[in-house]
Amino acid sequence: MNIDQIVSKKEQTKVISSAPKRNSQFKKRLTILLFILPALIVYMIYVVYPIITTFNYSLFSWSGTQREKIFVGLTNYIQLFADSTFWMALKNNIKIVLVSVFVQIPLGLVMALILFSSIKGRKVFNVLYFLPYLMSTVAIGLLWIYMYDPVNGPVNRVLDIFGFSPVAWLADPILAMTSVLIVIVWQFAPFYMILFKAAMVGIPDELYEAADMDGANSFHKFVYITLPSLMPTIVTSSVLAVVGSLKAFDIFYIMTRGGPGHATEILGTYMYKQGFVNLNMGYASAIAFMMFLIAFVIVVLIQVIEYQRRKRGLLTP
Repeated sequence: MNIDQIVSKKEQTKVISSAPKRNSQFKKRLTILLFILPALIVYMIYVVYPIITTFNYSLFSWSGTQREKIFVGLTNYIQLFADSTFWMALKNNIKIVLVSVFVQIPLGLVMALILFSSIKGRKVFNVLYFLPYLMSTVAIGLLWIYMYDPVNGPVNRVLDIFGFSPVAWLADPILAMTSVLIVIVWQFAPFYMILFKAAMVGIPDELYEAADMDGANSFHKFVYITLPSLMPTIVTSSVLAVVGSLKAFDIFYIMTRGGPGHATEILGTYMYKQGFVNLNMGYASAIAFMMFLIAFVIVVLIQVIEYQRRKRGLLTP
């Protein structure tokens, strides 16, 4: 047998031995695809298709009650950018995002730290803290309307005890937005508390034991162990807070309906009014699509920042 025959024999053996491996990889990929396919179909029907349809409707002048639709191209978007109420609503939504990220999430973290400590009555505090999140938004809205009542509301009664004049919390254009934001923080901070508490359970005790041996105090253990370990949860919470803030609707509509004037108008309430009160479904679709675009861009930015943080090894345990 010459050298060429030996090489040919080796190549044939290599091809024959790699065939089962390829078949195995193909079956593995096919199995993964079959598992993903049902979720992908549901996602395409209930998420992607409505987004595409919303953009399509935004290109028409349409009442929503008639079949006839008039194609107007980007006219709705041009009108939107010149609409002062839209910009006011967007500004209020940005306020909700900022409060959610910089007040709500840190408050949830503090509450989780309190419940994770060795204080007495943790179970009682756990129930008390989580109670607002268990209530329906309608009930919370009605409850706080009563709380803020200028005449009989408990908030103004407390102010009266300390000699202050009653305040029209929801009727004052300056105070109305802040009043509703307080309710939002009260309602949703427990949700982030649960997320952080669940993440803290997963932090290995060995890290804290090693820190104790090195003489680290509670502050050092939080900064160098707890906080870095919670960074994935903080990122996830931020994404949820941003998306939830931009989709806000129910609590504002129940408590103020966007008033007084447009002081508490947000994109959700403005879209609802345009679509179902003014029967301008094309314009409402343009608002809805802008809400999606803004949320999408912000979430992508958060993911890019998180990628850069991981790449540079910042705040890693």
